[in-house]
Amino acid sequence: MEIIVCIKPVLDPDLPPAKFVVDSKKNQVIPPEGMPFVMSPYDALAVEAALKIKEAKGGKITVFTLGSKFTEEVMRKAIAMGADEGFILTDASFEDSDGFATAYILSQAVRKIGKFDLILCGRQAADWDAGMVGSVMAEYLGIPVVIRAKGIEVLDGKLKVERVVANGSEIFDLALPALVTLSSEMGQARIPSGWGIITAAKKQIPKWSAADLGTDASKTGGAAARNGLVRLYVPSYERKCEYVTGKDPAEAAAKLAEKILAIKP
Repeated sequence: MEIIVCIKPVLDPDLPPAKFVVDSKKNQVIPPEGMPFVMSPYDALAVEAALKIKEAKGGKITVFTLGSKFTEEVMRKAIAMGADEGFILTDASFEDSDGFATAYILSQAVRKIGKFDLILCGRQAADWDAGMVGSVMAEYLGIPVVIRAKGIEVLDGKLKVERVVANGSEIFDLALPALVTLSSEMGQARIPSGWGIITAAKKQIPKWSAADLGTDASKTGGAAARNGLVRLYVPSYERKCEYVTGKDPAEAAAKLAEKILAIKP
């Protein structure tokens, strides 16, 4: 089995709220000093699923991640868990890419690899929660996709996938190659062994640029984004209370209605 896993570095979901700071002028989160980025938890489950298939059927696991900052440590964790090799996709033209552009870049990396049987992703990233990259990748590559999987197994050259739905689960049989996104119902990802950490620390991690991937500049970066970030801010939870009174309930209700109508949307 030739398995490709896509991962993303994110701020630690367990980050204390006091450490979460936003630059409102640049619409960016300011990474807290001394707190490294981590692999998005759903993506860690995708790595775990790949490892289980490799243990059962043999094969090779290749990991892709997109970005320039904070990516190497996260990639080394995937290798420490048991992945065979990883590639960092980084280029100035990739900056500010939205989910569609990210899916396109990752798809180009898959095409560069060539042969593959299965692509695994997390169901959504732990930062933006869009949950679209896996499905769009499958569209670019022209392969079947199942999202929100809780179980995955290779049987007789086909893929058996159990998918989470609102009132239970569904089971699919897929021809390979295919793409599957993993959900938290799958369980937990393994902790890297000491030897795995040592191996990952010595591993050379190649970086592929836009030229290496042959990407079309018109399909990547902020200029190609189909979604625009209007405002990024830390919400305020302040509450104000005002008592509305009247000589009787009818008068109090009328005053309350007037105040509600006066509130600007």
